[in-house]
This record gives sequence, structure tokens and C-alpha cells, in this order.
Amino acid sequence: MKSKAKTIISAGFTAGVLDLTAAILVYAVFLQKTTAIKILQSIASGILKKDAYSGGAEMALYGVLLHFLIAFIFAWFYFKIYSYIPFFHISALLSGLTYGFFVWAVMNLIVLPIVFPVLPEKHFDFPLLLSIIIIICCIGLPIAFITRKYYTTHYYSS
Repeated sequence: MKSKAKTIISAGFTAGVLDLTAAILVYAVFLQKTTAIKILQSIASGILKKDAYSGGAEMALYGVLLHFLIAFIFAWFYFKIYSYIPFFHISALLSGLTYGFFVWAVMNLIVLPIVFPVLPEKHFDFPLLLSIIIIICCIGLPIAFITRKYYTTHYYSS
């Protein structure tokens, strides 16, 4: 990556695309629990509440925009803390796994309970494990690998 901004945009965009694609494929296509539009409306409902479910494609677009905003924020945050956390320099794989779990924890234990005060109780089961794996693979790992490439190119090469 040539610049900090391009690295963050690349990491956020890649993570956003992978995570959204995985969610739609897993929950709408394979498990047939919902539709792609409902997934996107659910994301939009974080800000627009129940109105998000009555707005059709427009609300789905808001869901896409919010989803990518969140992905860019997590990419920016990782980029900013990367140089301060020596553990991240050891292995992009390990730091990506760790950061992915951190992202899942922040979203599921802090953000969602604040935005939606009444949530179903979580149980350690297949759906929970699947949600953790998706976040790790689609958000944590790409952000870690893209960020590491920038830092090794700009700061750690001789």
C-alpha cells in the first residue's frame, strides 16, 4: 500500500465486502433464515430502528452504508494501534484472529446491547460460533494482513 489512507480504505472495503458477502451467503442463501434485504435493513435498524424494516431498498442502502462505516472504523482503529502493540507484529494470522474476536466482542457485547436494549440471550452454540468465525475471517484477518503489508513496506524494511 502506498499511503495510510489507501491502506485503511482498502482494509475497510475488503473487510466490509467479505463480511457482508458471508452474512448474505450463510444466512440468506445457505441457511435460508432471512433475505439479503432484511440483513441490510437490520443493519440500518441500528440507527433507524423499526422504520428500517418498512423502507425497502432505500433502507437496505442505508444498511450497506452503515456496515461499511463500521468496517472502516475498525480498519482505522487497527491501523492506528498496530504500531503500539508488539504482539501484532509477530504474526498477521494471530493478530487477525485476536482482532477479529475483539471486533466480535465489541459489536456483540457493547454496541448491540446499547443500540438494542432487548436482545435474545446468547448461548454457546453453532450460530454463535458461526458469527464469531465470520467476523474473524472476514474482518479481523483481512484488516490484519492489509495493515501488516503497509507497515512492513514502510517501517520495517531495510
